Amino acid sequence: MSYFLEEPLRKQGGMRAHEFPVTRVDVSAYTIPTDAREGDGTFAWDKTTLVVAEVTAGNQTGIGYTYADEATALVIRETLANEIVGSDALDIPGSWMTMNHAIRNLGRPGIDSMAISAVDIALWDLKARLLGLPLASLLGQARDGAPVYGSGGFTTYSREQLQTQLSSWAAMGIPRVKIKVGSHPEDDVERVRQAREAIGPGVELFVDANGAYTRKQALKFAEEYAALGVVWFEEPRPSDDLEGLRLLRDRGPAGMDIAAGEYGYSLSYFQRMLAAGAVDVLQADASRCAGITGFLGAAALCHANHAPISAHCAPSLHVAPGCAVVGFVHLEYFHDHARIEGMLFDGVLTPKGGVLYPDLSRPGMGMEFKRADAERYRI
Repeated sequence: MSYFLEEPLRKQGGMRAHEFPVTRVDVSAYTIPTDAREGDGTFAWDKTTLVVAEVTAGNQTGIGYTYADEATALVIRETLANEIVGSDALDIPGSWMTMNHAIRNLGRPGIDSMAISAVDIALWDLKARLLGLPLASLLGQARDGAPVYGSGGFTTYSREQLQTQLSSWAAMGIPRVKIKVGSHPEDDVERVRQAREAIGPGVELFVDANGAYTRKQALKFAEEYAALGVVWFEEPRPSDDLEGLRLLRDRGPAGMDIAAGEYGYSLSYFQRMLAAGAVDVLQADASRCAGITGFLGAAALCHANHAPISAHCAPSLHVAPGCAVVGFVHLEYFHDHARIEGMLFDGVLTPKGGVLYPDLSRPGMGMEFKRADAERYRI
């Protein structure tokens, strides 16, 4: 689906023409089966939908994407594309505000925010390409690369699947890994023990309950997990239970970070979480929180509140902003998304010593969409 601009637009009042007017917005969606059934503490799935936005200006096309429902593509096609065509591709704040205004009556959280995310990311990629810069250089680099943690360990995995996956990441030099817990609490301590057995004592171990536990359960498991060297407890309670998260943060074992925030779609959400003192580390996802623009805003809030930030999922999207923001600790090298990005994009990075380093020889995010390879999955 596309929107086109036949003639470059000029600003009203005799001002200069847009230097790079957006001439085209394309959107497409693809459903990719998982390589094995995946599940966490509260949900299970066997496929993932990728929504790709492509924005063209000058002789360049920027790519953005999100992992969301097909309905997200409809929002881009029917609501956002027409607002962006004719805008200045270099004026990302203006486009971001325009998109937020356009979905006022549709509701900001969820699908609409993910639609804005895909287009905003495409605009950042496009701007960097138009300027002949890697996105990491355009944003500015506070660090050379973005540290990662291997993420998977789904509750649907057998012991063999779990240990094979985790040990492979450890063998790659990734110094921290995460598993899912919570769907069968009676098995969780044993699964964490199996994970520790697979990675040995020198790799940090994270757990993610996806909000599956009661407050008292979470307190109990936090102590048992700490005895096995777990240093990160993600969503022991649902993200909206700020009091419950604060309880875990205050009463949990020393040396164990409480983390949440992946379901944040707006800065006000992140501000409430930080003001409540609910987390040691805030998570934000550029594919959900209104793009790289939204992620940079979340990082600024974290900096102002003396809290570190970690990037949730979609690893390839977070390398450049992860290099840019102050207080960034790591990004989630999520198995399902890393696999899809490797299948459908050229230029996807591989961790080196537990770090993703941007390719500074390529403009934008450094990725090209492999359209022919994706076609078989197209919705």
